[in-house]
Amino acid sequence: MEKKDPIWTKPFISLFTTNFSIFIIFYGLVSTLPLYATDVLSRSDEDAGLLMTIFLISAILVRPFSGKILDIVGKRKMLWTTLLLYLICTGLYYFIEPFEALLVLRFVQGIFFSIATTASGSMAADNIPISRRGAGLGYFTMSTNLAVVVGPFIALTLIQYFSYNILFLSLTAVLVVGAITALMIPEDKKPAIPLPKTKFTWNDLFEKKALPVALMASLIAFSYASVLSYLSIYSQEKGVLHLTSSFFAVFAIAMLVTRPFTGRIFDEKGPKYIVIPGILSFILGLVLLAYMDSPFLFLLSGAFVGLGYGAVVPSFQTLAIQSTKHERSGYATATFFTLFDTGLAIGSYILGIIATQLGYQNLYLFSTIFLIIALIIFVFRQKKMTV
Repeated sequence: MEKKDPIWTKPFISLFTTNFSIFIIFYGLVSTLPLYATDVLSRSDEDAGLLMTIFLISAILVRPFSGKILDIVGKRKMLWTTLLLYLICTGLYYFIEPFEALLVLRFVQGIFFSIATTASGSMAADNIPISRRGAGLGYFTMSTNLAVVVGPFIALTLIQYFSYNILFLSLTAVLVVGAITALMIPEDKKPAIPLPKTKFTWNDLFEKKALPVALMASLIAFSYASVLSYLSIYSQEKGVLHLTSSFFAVFAIAMLVTRPFTGRIFDEKGPKYIVIPGILSFILGLVLLAYMDSPFLFLLSGAFVGLGYGAVVPSFQTLAIQSTKHERSGYATATFFTLFDTGLAIGSYILGIIATQLGYQNLYLFSTIFLIIALIIFVFRQKKMTV
């Protein structure tokens, strides 16, 4: 029996843990800041969505440059630097209350989030054996998927039993642990490039070969914004706010149970066997969420959304990185997340308007349209590639 190259090496585990902590902060704040804005600051639902959008706008603006920045400065050095600044921003939530100042803080923190996540994702790809890229990146994406649960679970529990200030201090402590873990990450496999070349070209901003996949990912992200930005407000409206952390727990369990199988099927049979069922599951989950009238349906929708999201997003990220050369992994990662973040930002804003005008049921039904479009594009591309 042929021995497989290991995925769970020390560098991979360190990157996994660091990325996990970054996204705990991201998802913890995303799930609670809308409630903070509406309940504590007495702002509208649209303003609540703006806290997500402004964060992602800065991430989107910086993301195209991050691949080049990582090449010039070095991936590990930039990861350390942006992690420290991201940590400082997290601590500042304790001190800042005016909504306008909160928007500025969200914008600034989005910059450091963008570079840090590009660096960690690119370094993870560099440390995964090429023959196991699908499974490896799938496992790495679990650090984000776990944070989808752990972040909201910690955050929602803390605000229900303690206060928002305790929440901000706790998230800062979590990120301290992630920053310490990052210190254990070894030197970059590829040294930083010399500084003289300062002119940016299209290739320094985007990896064009990754754009088609990244575009499909942006459609998935648009739909996912309905869950990420508005689930806490929707569940409060439906009287199941206390089950929101359980929703994310079911979400995570669905992803974790299927992750070993989906990664292996992706590597052995191809992406269509994962992506198509994944998108269909995501659609079903949002429809169930729209018509949810009981705790059971609420949690069941979480399972289907978790299955879909957990299958599709890692697959698209893997396809984006596989579309180009190894040395362009940073640019492919940046391109993927630029469009993914764009989908989240636009979705958070537009869906906030729809929720205000048409209600949350129509918000979730409207979100399925973009999943259907992504499915059609993917099937069309698969047929074109096999002809």
